[in-house]
Amino acid sequence: MIKHYINGTWLTSESKESLAVHNPATGEVLAHCPLGTAKELDQAVQAAKIAFKTWRSTPAVDRVQYFFKLKNLLEENFEEISKLITLEHGKTLAEARGDIRRGIQMVETACGIPTLMMGDHFEDIAPGIDCKAVNRPMGVFGVIAPFNFPAMVPFWFWPFGVATGNTVVLKPSERVPLTQMKIFELIEKAGFPKGVVNMVHGGKDVVNAMCTHPDVKGVSFVGSTPVAKHVYVTSTSHGKRAQALGGAKNFMVVLPDAQLDKAAATAYESITGCAGERCLAGSVVVSVGADTAKKIEELVVMRAKETVIGSGLDSKVTMGPLISQAAKDRVKALIQSAIDDGAKVLVDGREGVDQLPGYFLKTTVLKGILPHMKIAKEEVFGPVVLLAESDSLDSCISWINSSSFANTTTLFTTSGAAARKFSYEVDPSMIGINIGVPAPMSFFSFGGSKDSFFGDVKAHGNACITFYTDTKVTVERWGSDANIWSQK
Repeated sequence: MIKHYINGTWLTSESKESLAVHNPATGEVLAHCPLGTAKELDQAVQAAKIAFKTWRSTPAVDRVQYFFKLKNLLEENFEEISKLITLEHGKTLAEARGDIRRGIQMVETACGIPTLMMGDHFEDIAPGIDCKAVNRPMGVFGVIAPFNFPAMVPFWFWPFGVATGNTVVLKPSERVPLTQMKIFELIEKAGFPKGVVNMVHGGKDVVNAMCTHPDVKGVSFVGSTPVAKHVYVTSTSHGKRAQALGGAKNFMVVLPDAQLDKAAATAYESITGCAGERCLAGSVVVSVGADTAKKIEELVVMRAKETVIGSGLDSKVTMGPLISQAAKDRVKALIQSAIDDGAKVLVDGREGVDQLPGYFLKTTVLKGILPHMKIAKEEVFGPVVLLAESDSLDSCISWINSSSFANTTTLFTTSGAAARKFSYEVDPSMIGINIGVPAPMSFFSFGGSKDSFFGDVKAHGNACITFYTDTKVTVERWGSDANIWSQK
């Protein structure tokens, strides 16, 4: 049974509403996730608020001891968690292992909070006056996680919020609650004090309650752009900090001097990994020059035809299903819109899948993609390779910068000058040079710009200290009469 975890206790939801959790490879119902209530969210926030009173004064070196324990527990249960991710999300076991591995890296970085959280001190900013700045925890923070990385994304946020001395309420995606159920069993086993880390399952009612709750100081979110904007606007209008990571349309540019075999392989994996359901997935591959475009086309089509779909638990499978029938239908509709707009089908991934159980699509490869096409503007979130051709790097950069999204982008080249120009001029905040998925490590900050990110402070890395703490500055002057000391 899927339960809330509030104040160190597993609680059955009072809600009468629930959402079926499916194995997307078979359509089998694995569980029913309760769609919790605003009252239950308030219960968790109140527990976190009370816990904050003592947790904030717990020395940072003592707070991180729980994370050392959790890190070891996550390692011990690594394979079980990976299989749970595959079971409820559908990604291959190798991809699931990467999901939890990146999450563990966040926990490892949070263990360094005693160093990361250090403030500043400076003597004699004026005669006899000193100044110091400390980073102080603020209270209760909320985390709203997406379905596509059941383990990793929650770890982008709550370990840093808790390690810095705050308390947290997490709302996992109602589509993939099983992974977090297991992880919270480990959180409990690690011995975190009651109320420090809480979990409430639910849908939009819990999201809105979190964004408007007077005792929640800030909200971290990952999801689609419309919802990200809603979370940001709602949270900030209620006086909260907010970081809301939204959708993406990630362009990959291939120059003639690139190592084309590697470029094609890397771009293909970027686009189809996790069946395309990741915000850093590539989407449009723009080749500069006809010869480059022809070679990339040949290599991508070959890889598409070699891809093996099926259950992610099968070691022979290289791509799993989409998360739901609705997701599958949406991607199929975008493919058709591209064809209607004049794109040419090289490989049609819609063929031969409807008789399969689950929510499968094979890889679709389309060429002749142009900027005005719907599919060139919207996030696909599925295994669709879009091939385009351009006459120059400048025109590629113009296309990239015309997009309303600016999450990530990649250039394939052997030219340092081209790489510098690209990095210097493109809008997206995360840039890859010969890297298909330029996801920053836990000790760097993560987040896009434009409609890919709403907020001022990004996720993990040093940015987490800025987001989860308030900088308190004290200016001090003390008596300097030497006779005070001579009289003792």
